[in-house]
Amino acid sequence: MNLPLQEAPAQASTPLFPQAPSKVNSSTNSLTWAKPTQFLDLISAEMAALEGLIREHAQTEIPLLNSVSAHLLEAGGKRLRPAMVLLGASLLRPPDERVMQAALVVEYLHTATLLHDDVVDGGETRRGRKAPRMLWGDEASVLSGDYLFSLAFHTLTQMRRSDVLELMSNTTTKMACGELQQLTRNFLDTSEAAYYEIIDRKTACLFGAAIKMGALLSGASPETAQNLYDYGAALGMAFQVVDDALDYGDTQQTGKPTGTDLQERKITLPLSHLLHQGSSAAQTAVQSILNGHVISDRHVTQVIGLMQDCGSIPYTLGAAQRFADEAQTSLASLPDSPTRKLLSELTVFVVNRTT
Repeated sequence: MNLPLQEAPAQASTPLFPQAPSKVNSSTNSLTWAKPTQFLDLISAEMAALEGLIREHAQTEIPLLNSVSAHLLEAGGKRLRPAMVLLGASLLRPPDERVMQAALVVEYLHTATLLHDDVVDGGETRRGRKAPRMLWGDEASVLSGDYLFSLAFHTLTQMRRSDVLELMSNTTTKMACGELQQLTRNFLDTSEAAYYEIIDRKTACLFGAAIKMGALLSGASPETAQNLYDYGAALGMAFQVVDDALDYGDTQQTGKPTGTDLQERKITLPLSHLLHQGSSAAQTAVQSILNGHVISDRHVTQVIGLMQDCGSIPYTLGAAQRFADEAQTSLASLPDSPTRKLLSELTVFVVNRTT
């Protein structure tokens, strides 16, 4: 039996997302919440050079491919994944040309997954712009993603590093399995274990591989490289958990449409918590929404109200903090340095970001 929709309260007694402080003290330093590029001064020159390389190396003789790739690549984004490559290298020595190429590889792989994701999910916006599929169609988006994927692996083979090639081959295979696992996951499977497995494969493994690749290319020991992988993977988990919480936030604050995951019937952590910890009436209402033919904006508003009542967003952000703490622990064995300090600050940024 379908329950009638209940209007969410016009204003909750407490905001769904606590207001991020303008500054906060981490274990190492005070940090201003904005974009990560504003505190990555240690690698600012390399990040600036990377922007030029991103545009230059993706150019082809095919105008359509250039347009699709440029539309997404030039939209920017946080560039956290290529920054992880540079930071992994910076722990040992300044990034060289080969490390810059590795950072380029990671950005191309990430962008390829975004192009493919938007087709699979029917996404209409990406990085504050219309998704490429909305401008050039699904076929152009898929083929452009294929090209960037191929370009990434062509660049990897030129490095002549079998360990790095094996790392990234395993990582992309894992990412593809994560995408398929999410695609085939029934929305009746609301377990947190399934959710964590998917985001480890889809998101966290690339964070871990990125920083490990930078370290390997700069001569890190196997132990140091593994510690950095563990750091990156935990940071990636925290990043994705926060991202899934922000999906239920205010569009004006996050810059993203609200409730996209719900409308795609993706059981992320906030919804999983509500389905397990909400009242019987709340659980029934959410299941009714998920079983319906269309999930409207009004349904999204109702679910957000139920999440406020249940504390689903604070619970989710608490989980993100635990992953951030794991990332901090992985740094413990590394010698003190400006890069280690920055990596520690990065964990604080990730769990406090609002976009």
